[in-house]
Amino acid sequence: MLTLSTLQNTHRPAKKVQRVGRGNGSRRGKTCCRGSKGDKSRSGYKRRYGREGGQLPLYRRVPCRGFTNGRFRSRVFTLNLRDIDRLFQDGETVSFETLLDKKVVTPRYTGGLKILALGDLTKKVRIEAHSISLEAQEKLQKSGIAFQVVGAE
Repeated sequence: MLTLSTLQNTHRPAKKVQRVGRGNGSRRGKTCCRGSKGDKSRSGYKRRYGREGGQLPLYRRVPCRGFTNGRFRSRVFTLNLRDIDRLFQDGETVSFETLLDKKVVTPRYTGGLKILALGDLTKKVRIEAHSISLEAQEKLQKSGIAFQVVGAE
């Protein structure tokens, strides 16, 4: 009968565990390959990466180079057609402002609103977005839903 206690690893041989500190006859006795003195020979020692004793660490010696646009990047809020169908009623306008009113989006999205094509839109709404994907535009035109691309802020 196959149970958890009878399972065996047949794919790779078991690695022999090296036992240290078991006498001089074991080749790993006395100092257990740690050397004789210093922090690394003591129990409880933890190597702190980036720490170099009294020397200035490498990450502080190397100059700062390059550029990141993280401070200047504008975040775009994306909304799928299925989400519009869930959040809005017939005759409503879908825009960044109405999403703010419904507390779906926060003002930190400075890049505006982008409409994506996932799902289907069955309700007749008016869409005002900063950008609309090509597939979403095709779906909206097929279903006869009015949309307008407004300028980004």
